[in-house]
Amino acid sequence: MEIGLRSFLIISLVGFSLYSCLEPTYYDTYTGYVLSLEEVKGHIKRNSSEWCVSEVLPCNPQETRRLDGTCNNLKHPNRGASHTPTYRLLPAHYDKDFEPRKSKSGKPLSLCRKIRTSLLAEGRVPDTELTQLLLHFWVFVSSDVLSLHDTVNYILWKPYCCQERGKTDKGCIPNIIPEDDPVHRFSSIRCMNLTRPWSYQSTGCYRNDTTPERIITASPAYDLSHVYGLSLKLINEKHRSFKNGMLKFEVENNMIWPPSTKTPVNLCLLNQKPKETRCHDTPESGSNSVLGLNLFVIWTWRFHNFVASELSRINPCWSDDRLFFTARDIVIAYYMQMFYYELSPTLLGYENLLRDGVLSPFKDFRDLYKEDLLPQISIEYPVVLRWAHTITEGVLKMYDAKGNYLNETKIVDLTLRTGYLVENLEFITHGAYRQPAAKNDGVVDPDISEKGLGPHQRASDLPTSDMCKNRYFGLAPYIKYRKLCSGVDYRSFDDLIEVMDPERIEILKELYEHVEDIDLMAGIYSERYVQGGHVPLTLYCVVVEQMMRTMMSDRHWYERPNRPNAFTRNQLLQIRKASVAQMLCLVGDGVTHIQPHAFSMPGPGNEMCSCKMIEKINFWAWKDTSCGLSNA
Repeated sequence: MEIGLRSFLIISLVGFSLYSCLEPTYYDTYTGYVLSLEEVKGHIKRNSSEWCVSEVLPCNPQETRRLDGTCNNLKHPNRGASHTPTYRLLPAHYDKDFEPRKSKSGKPLSLCRKIRTSLLAEGRVPDTELTQLLLHFWVFVSSDVLSLHDTVNYILWKPYCCQERGKTDKGCIPNIIPEDDPVHRFSSIRCMNLTRPWSYQSTGCYRNDTTPERIITASPAYDLSHVYGLSLKLINEKHRSFKNGMLKFEVENNMIWPPSTKTPVNLCLLNQKPKETRCHDTPESGSNSVLGLNLFVIWTWRFHNFVASELSRINPCWSDDRLFFTARDIVIAYYMQMFYYELSPTLLGYENLLRDGVLSPFKDFRDLYKEDLLPQISIEYPVVLRWAHTITEGVLKMYDAKGNYLNETKIVDLTLRTGYLVENLEFITHGAYRQPAAKNDGVVDPDISEKGLGPHQRASDLPTSDMCKNRYFGLAPYIKYRKLCSGVDYRSFDDLIEVMDPERIEILKELYEHVEDIDLMAGIYSERYVQGGHVPLTLYCVVVEQMMRTMMSDRHWYERPNRPNAFTRNQLLQIRKASVAQMLCLVGDGVTHIQPHAFSMPGPGNEMCSCKMIEKINFWAWKDTSCGLSNA
């Protein structure tokens, strides 16, 4: 029997323990220390328990991955849960009172908007190799380990930072627009709304006289928390159908969707009512936000049910619990295989990742797990990921199944507008693997740099906000990260010639007094590509460091032969077949032909072909012989 009774009982224990008489232990989210009941009561009284307290039921070394991320590390049970801290690749750099650092001479650094407009011009230039689908998946992967509360803060809770009221609110950090701004010198806009990042200090979890550390609501492991959520109780009560291991779903316009919200709180603020009404009621409501995340939540929701249905067909004797948790395990592994072995080689370079140990050249198991390494993300990782704004195409093009161009719309206008997808999802899907991404050439799409949040803000420059947050997170100067990555000291601007073109160095000289003043993102915007890849050198370094740490710190990493409920060798070989083309052939509306490497543009060596030609997983690898023969 491929998956035995013992594994099923372990899976069941996870589901049962939440409602059993087992007593939880309470941990401080920031320090990881055990809290007394009195300390927990204090947080409840101060209304800070949601941010500051982790509730952890006793760990079982043989149990599978928990939805809430706890017990991933048995020595530190709360690490891996939501709200637990990031770590820093380099020590924090702040001015006094933890305000953004100043230049080496003590003067304020140049305005973020000034730096952005100097380094990144505005325009539209298509890439010749990468598709828009790659960007959609990049957003989806990033959202698994991040959270949206900082953005929600300045969209909904504090939209007034550019007004008189914002001058006295310490939570406001508006982006000031210089008088000679190339765009807004012709408008009345002199400020873009932005708020200070939430931290353990600002939420009352830790002392205000300590270095502010960003608080993140997602779990740090890649576990599809934005699909399955972070609470077994919640997904059991609201999202599981308890039939054949499937999630609840709805059918509208002959398409399958995650359940729609049934409450008065509708987060799809831009739905054009009364025609557009659909808004997801998924475990993490952020799935309604930006388009890429929304698309892959829909596709992954459908894919889970496809996998569960296949397992049910093959193993009719399995219980709903067993089908659900096994399907979830397969879907998470499939998603990680796509991220590590498909998207990352396309963007970062296969030979580079092979050399640095991120990828294995073999299809068999590998085990890099280190129990003393905590499951965390670096604070730098989500910052550098936002470089992707520079290769995001602002105009979304739609096609039919035959590749005929139909229509286009602005991608920034689809944030919090799930209702638009009901009539257009099929055409957006066909466009995703046909439309090129924007080229990384020092030019950013004007919608990304002027209307980044669509109608939610009067003006919003996403790369400028990224630069500003760089400072409020206390990130070290760019050259410190270059030394971390290369071991080289950069003592003057001219030393940067090995990683930048001369004209980029000249612009940096005009923006910064000293080479040590350069912001991390400003340096990344100015760098050359890593050889064999499509990303700047320092971004590659930070991302690879995180990818290695994720593998080594995740007790449930899918390639491990010794993890609880590990795949058999044959099952892992089936997971190795995962591809985004296969996924869209299975769950994408009307997809019958697609290029095999769908993160790359179709062309010679990557011609579009019938879905029948795309390699597929054979779920018979999960056949349980104790179930007897299937009727299939």
